Parts: sequence; C-alpha cells; structure tokens
Amino acid sequence: AAAATAVTTAATAAAGAAATAAAAPLPRREREPGRERRKRGSVVAKAGRPDPSVPLSGVSCSGCGAELHCRDSAAPGFMPAEKFRSLSEGPDGAAGLRGAVCQRCWMLAHYGRALRLELPAEQHRLVVSAALRRPPRHGRGPLLLYLLDVLELPDPVLSQLPALLDPEVPVAGLLVVGNKVDLLPADSPGHLGRLRKRVAEACAQAGLQGAPLVDIRLVSAKTGFGMEGLVSRLQRSWKCTGDIYLLGATNSGKSTLFNTLLRSDYCKSRAPDIIDRATVSSWPGTTLNLLKFPIINPTCDRIFRRQERLKEEAGKTEDQLSSEEKKLLNSLKKQGYLVGRVGRTFERQKSSTVIDFDPDVLSYSTDEDPKPISKKFQQREDFTYNEVKDARWCYDTPGIVKENCVVLRFILQVLNLLTDKEVKLVLPTSAIVPRTFILKPGMVLFLAGLGRVDYLEGEKSAWFSVVASNLLPVHITSLSNADAIYKKHAGYELLKVPMGGEERMKEFPPLVPKDITLKGIGTTEAVADIKLSSAGWVAVTAHPEEKLWLRAYTPQGTMLVVREPPLLPYISTIRGSRIPGSAAYRTKKPPSLVENLKTTG
Repeated sequence: AAAATAVTTAATAAAGAAATAAAAPLPRREREPGRERRKRGSVVAKAGRPDPSVPLSGVSCSGCGAELHCRDSAAPGFMPAEKFRSLSEGPDGAAGLRGAVCQRCWMLAHYGRALRLELPAEQHRLVVSAALRRPPRHGRGPLLLYLLDVLELPDPVLSQLPALLDPEVPVAGLLVVGNKVDLLPADSPGHLGRLRKRVAEACAQAGLQGAPLVDIRLVSAKTGFGMEGLVSRLQRSWKCTGDIYLLGATNSGKSTLFNTLLRSDYCKSRAPDIIDRATVSSWPGTTLNLLKFPIINPTCDRIFRRQERLKEEAGKTEDQLSSEEKKLLNSLKKQGYLVGRVGRTFERQKSSTVIDFDPDVLSYSTDEDPKPISKKFQQREDFTYNEVKDARWCYDTPGIVKENCVVLRFILQVLNLLTDKEVKLVLPTSAIVPRTFILKPGMVLFLAGLGRVDYLEGEKSAWFSVVASNLLPVHITSLSNADAIYKKHAGYELLKVPMGGEERMKEFPPLVPKDITLKGIGTTEAVADIKLSSAGWVAVTAHPEEKLWLRAYTPQGTMLVVREPPLLPYISTIRGSRIPGSAAYRTKKPPSLVENLKTTG
C-alpha cells in the first residue's frame, strides 16, 4: 500500500505541468444551439474553483487512481475546493475522501464529457514500469495479463513489454487476452479460432513466443463473453500464487475488464462492496494510476462449488431466467454478437435490515410540523487486517503509449482532432453491421470525412466492405466529383464527421493520399483491409488474379495501414440483396450468441 501511494504521489506531482500542456487549446468546436451552449456552460459552472493552499490528500480517486487534490484544475485528480473540504475536513480527515472521484471522472460518468487531462506517454510508462519493477511478493513474480483490442491488430505495444520489466524481477508468465470480439460479426464458421491465430501471430511478431506466454484467450469485457472461462483458467493454473497486472495499450478495455472481474468469482466476496468500479470512457488514457482488488483463494471446495454453479446455469434456457436477467441479456444482445453471463458463487450474505421504532420521533402535535428523521452516518466498509495481510492483488494500470510508434501515435492524434460528440460517433460501442458496396473503376468511397478510397484502375468491379461504427455515414460518388463533394459537404450532415461547417474544417487537417496495389484471390474472400485511422477499415474483395490500383486517404499527420491477410476475410458474404440502382447491398446483421445458456429449438 505504501509503494502504491508513493507511485500515486510521484506520478500526480510529475503530471501537473505535463497535464497543463495536455490541456492546451483544442480545435474550435462547431457552433452549438443556444440550449446546448447553456447546458455546457452550466456544467462548467459547477466545476468549482481550485485552492493552491490546500495540501495533497494522499488518497487516490476511486475511478482513475490519480491522487485527489484541489490545488490545480489542470492536473489529474483535481476536485473542486468546496467539495474537497467538505469531505476531508470531517471527523475522519482525509479518509473521508475514500470512494470519491475526481472532477474528470465525474464529468465522464455524468455528462460523457472528456476533460483532456491525461498523463503524457512518459508518465504512463513510469507508472507501469515502477509497478512491474517492484520486488516479488510472496517469493514469486507477477502474472502479466496483457489486453489487446482485436480491432487494432497487429497490436503496436506488445513488443514494448520487455522494456518495461526489470531483468532482476522475474515475471511468472504472460497471458494475452484479445478483447472486443463481440463487436465483430462471424464471417464464417470458426472465425474465433482464426482471430485467436491472428493474436498468436501478433505475439510471435513481438517476440513473445515460448515460455513467458502461457495462453491466449478471446473475451468481451463489456458483454461478458469468455469471462467465466478466463476466470476458470486463472484459478486452475495461476491459483493465488502471486499478483496480477492488467496491461495494454490505451483504450483496449482494461478498466472494463477490471470492473467485470470485480463482479466475478475472481475477487474476494466482500470486494464489490468495498472497491469502487474504475471509470470507463471511450477516451484513451482514462486510468491514470494503479487500481486494485484482492484475489480470492481458489480452494478445492470453492472450485467445486463454482463448477456446480456453472453447470447449473449452462442447463438453463432463456425462458428460465428472471425478468431482470432477461432484460440485461436483451440489452447485451443489442450491444454485441457474443454475450456471456458473469455470475458469482461466493456472494457475501447480507444481513437483514433492522428498522428502529422510535415513537417520540413519529409523534407530533397538530400545531407543529413533523420532525425530519435524521439519518445515521454510515461508515464506509473496509477490509480487515486478516483479510488482506497475505492477499494477492489484481491491478489495473494506465494504458501504455509507445513512443515513436507510428500506428498508435496516429490513433491518438486522430482522436485528439475530434470533439466529444465526434468521438462518440467514431468509436464503435455496439455490434458492427458490415456495409458492402460494389464499385467499378473510377468510383470513390467516403467513410464520413475521415477517410476515402478511390478505385483508380482495374478490369472488373470489386467489393468494398466497410467495418466501422454504425453511426458513421458511407458515401459513394464518382472520381470526377469526389473533390467537389468533400469540399462542399465536409463538416456538414452528408459526411457527418467532422461536424461544424467551414469553421471546423479550417482547423481540420486535409486528407492525404497513399497508393495501394492489390491482387484478388476470389469473389468471396477479401485480399486485404485498408485501415482508415481509428475510423475503421475497408475490406477489399476482387476476382481471382484481378489487379486493383487504389488510392486511399486519411487526415494529414496520420498513418494508413494495409492489413494482409484481412481480419475478417469473408466479410463481404454478410450482406443482403443489392439495392436496385445503387452500388450498395442491403445490410444483414447476424444473430447474437449467448455463452453458457441452453438453446431451444
């Protein structure tokens, strides 16, 4: 605990000046209607004022891990001075801040607004590296659970792991977890096995083959798919022999995984009542320091009881679920193609509520008002000494940003170019429905105002399947009209992102081209993916041996990636009939699959 506090204090102090630079003026947002401006202004008005005279608290934000303070509104962990005092000047002193969140986490949770106060890359690395270089606890090094976003394969940060470790501090193993598989449709039978193979290839390219790599798992931390299997794998092989660190690039879903594990059989039974959930946001770099929960000891009796629960739940049908479970399941089905049910075997038995009857409080005369019943102060729960004296912990860490990494730098730059509203449109948060178009030479595909693919030359038509957020528009036009279309409609409704008209586009970088040559392998199998920044990608399918000359565009200063082989090679087959008089096919959304639930029919 002392080491974690030291890391928190050092990181927060070092981040103050850097965060001020990170909060530099951003591109001017589009003009908002009066009501929206008033709403945004009221949020800012509630933000409160700093007080530089108040010392640091020594208590971490329960949402992002930054040290809470009220000294500098531009530094991570800031809390308005009036709120800070009301919590810290009570009978418990600074301990009254336990469970509180900083202004940044509060704004993310309640308004979805991203205050761009984040640790710079070197501070992210410092926090993660300092944690991994601690002396081994209980005589054994930690297990590293590396989380990667399958949409961003090949992962740009995997090869950086050895540089973060200390050769004198041995690591017990590395478990790689591919996240967000729920967003991708099944383009053919066995698509999960193919995705797992692609993750294994990314590990091999990063030089992580051999003894350190103990397993590769595919999950959705958001919908719960694969999570029960991951918990079982950890309890069978790792048991409770050492600490675990959740690592990964920014925005890979570590905090979501942390929260899902917190409500699973992997944490102590009282942990969900004591440990606050991490703040989750679409913005990269939400977590700024270490968050943790204690791991439960998987004794033989506990593993047996857990297996009995899983066996019982796997025999249920959807009709046998409670109304609350059905409601949650239907919500998850809308969000992803792959859904899992994460349950708890070792839930804490909560004592029944005892109601005190006080007749003097309930009685009052006709000439006086009823007296309000004063609520007794409920002290926040905490672990006992015996519960944590020999505990092993699961740590959530800040996202890793690789210095001089072209791919990741490009992703962050694109997101930094966008407004809050635009980010919500660009980053997919629900199951992606592929959109397929058949283009002839001389036709152009726009993915919003963030990317463009020109079919310059070829003998036959080819299929272009867009895998991106369902909220981003796709526009097809001719090569002769493309420049005029972009000039006229960029910043407006037709291309949607960026939004804000001419004023917005003056500050947005122009699209720059890159020539691409591809050779088709079949009318049902894509030859490559053209990744258009963090907006998504276009899978290209062409006739066998057909040569295509393409030109793709992304915003200046960003990197375009040609991914071969494609992530979903048969994506063009997920489509309906062609729309008459159009280059587009009707969309087709595959059904969702629920894990550990008996199907009927």
